[in-house]
Amino acid sequence: MDLTVLVPLVVATALLFDFTNGFHDTANAMATSIATGALRPRVAVALSAVLNLAGAFLSVEVAKTISGGVVDDAAVTPEVVFGGLVGAIVWNLLTWYVGLPSSSSHALFGGLIGAAWVVAGGSAVHFGTVLEKVLLPALVAPVVAGVAGGVATYLAFRITRRATASRTPRGFRIGQVASASLLSLAHGTNDAQKTMGIITLTLISAGSLPRGSGPPVWVVIGAGVAIAAGTYLGGWRIIRTLGSGITDIGAPQGFAAQTSATAVILTSSHMGIALSTTHVCSGGILGAGLGTPQAVVRWGTAGRMVLAWLTTLPAAGAAGALAGSVASTGAVGTVLVAVLGVLFAGGIYLASRRDAVGAHNVNDIPVEPLATSGSGGER
Repeated sequence: MDLTVLVPLVVATALLFDFTNGFHDTANAMATSIATGALRPRVAVALSAVLNLAGAFLSVEVAKTISGGVVDDAAVTPEVVFGGLVGAIVWNLLTWYVGLPSSSSHALFGGLIGAAWVVAGGSAVHFGTVLEKVLLPALVAPVVAGVAGGVATYLAFRITRRATASRTPRGFRIGQVASASLLSLAHGTNDAQKTMGIITLTLISAGSLPRGSGPPVWVVIGAGVAIAAGTYLGGWRIIRTLGSGITDIGAPQGFAAQTSATAVILTSSHMGIALSTTHVCSGGILGAGLGTPQAVVRWGTAGRMVLAWLTTLPAAGAAGALAGSVASTGAVGTVLVAVLGVLFAGGIYLASRRDAVGAHNVNDIPVEPLATSGSGGER
């Protein structure tokens, strides 16, 4: 396919992925604030959208990691990038439909790695960078956020145990608004850059930019607007899972979870580590639940969530490998991948309408009982 047609198609697909990243990951910043009532659902997603947009302009270090670190930009073609993006979008939509907070970042990495590996060979993938800046942070970051969230929650309950019931929640809810806002800003700083990096990689592979280039200004603006628009749509299914599906969240736990996650994400963005904000925020919420005096966790939901984490990279990689190999056969293959991707997205949307989740029912409590860590039983 002619590059004058293919490159705009890949750029549009990258922005579409960024849009799905936005509504898939809205829960990361706002689920606990919505669950505790600190923010009304529509206000929360609007605030998160604005701050995601602002965060996109704060740094480009993660974008540079993706555009020149994960795969060899000299060996990758726009068709490969297109196939990887389609694989990532397919996995994002599937996990959104079932309400699982999987990692959009790992879906993107998996799709890109799978497509590059199949089409250009194993030498096109920088496995050292993947290990250092993708896999190891995926293991360490949720644990760090979980421990920080648990300790912060424990301290919050200890410090405020003598405060009146009316004063304590109000103070923490104000803190939740502040921490959720900062977390949204951090999310935009980290996640919007991933799309910037993909578009920059496409432009480099097409010869429009020299190797080692950072994202142009129009790419930064486009990625920021796309993720903000997706965030405003509201990923209500995943917001429900994170807000009330893992543990019962009160204002102190919500504040502790959001603050610990924000610290981890901002640190990783500064270091150029393309961290999964989903992993970090989920770890923070789980730790906050365990840090309460009567720790309660829905381990069944937590187990399904971890399973989604483990399968995201290989599943998106397989989808990206298939899409990339077909797209690389020529114009007909690229069009076929695009058509099948649109049909899949349409099917997921229609299926989601049969059991719609929105601002009106996002805080409905799941049926699964809570397991209390102290007794090992259920209540």
